[in-house]
Amino acid sequence: MTFHEVQFPPDIAYGASGGPEYLTSVVSMASGYEQRNANWSAARLKWNVASGLKHQTQLNTLIAFFRARKGKAYGFRFKDWTDYKATAQALGAGDGTTKDFQLVKSYSSGVGVETRTITKPVLGTVMPYLGGVKQTSGWSINTATGVLTFTVAPAQGVAVTADFEFDVPVRFDTDSMAVSIEQFDLHQWSDIPVIEIRV
Repeated sequence: MTFHEVQFPPDIAYGASGGPEYLTSVVSMASGYEQRNANWSAARLKWNVASGLKHQTQLNTLIAFFRARKGKAYGFRFKDWTDYKATAQALGAGDGTTKDFQLVKSYSSGVGVETRTITKPVLGTVMPYLGGVKQTSGWSINTATGVLTFTVAPAQGVAVTADFEFDVPVRFDTDSMAVSIEQFDLHQWSDIPVIEIRV
């Protein structure tokens, strides 16, 4: 898969509409009961970024960005302004051997919990903690995979947590640019779908 480690213009993303979606099959019985099957174990995010376009300069930037990604061909980073950071997120516990810890974000409500793998942390925002103590050195982060690596493996039972911001790996969900002319030097692109990709 081809991916460009470049962020979609955040000022356009700020006005996007969308969010997480699931794929659920529902079979209704003659009795009125129904059987539901969750086909995806985790949500997939989807937006329409057209509502984020406010002026011609943004559209010009978007056209250049779309061409550089060649429509659906190349993935890119997208800032979801509704959900882009984690604080004191648990990543696991030390065992004296493991040095690598994958960034994740957990969502819980009642008995339901979903843990999301974070693969695109934002450079300069990651701060790990061992047993609640901030670690200013002795670690590195791979911003293309979200893997946090310690120079020395955390000791047995030590809680590994982190604060960080992150982007979502996405692609355009169209190969066609449908720009309409509203008036002189003012154009509009009414439907610009962007969808999360698994990396």
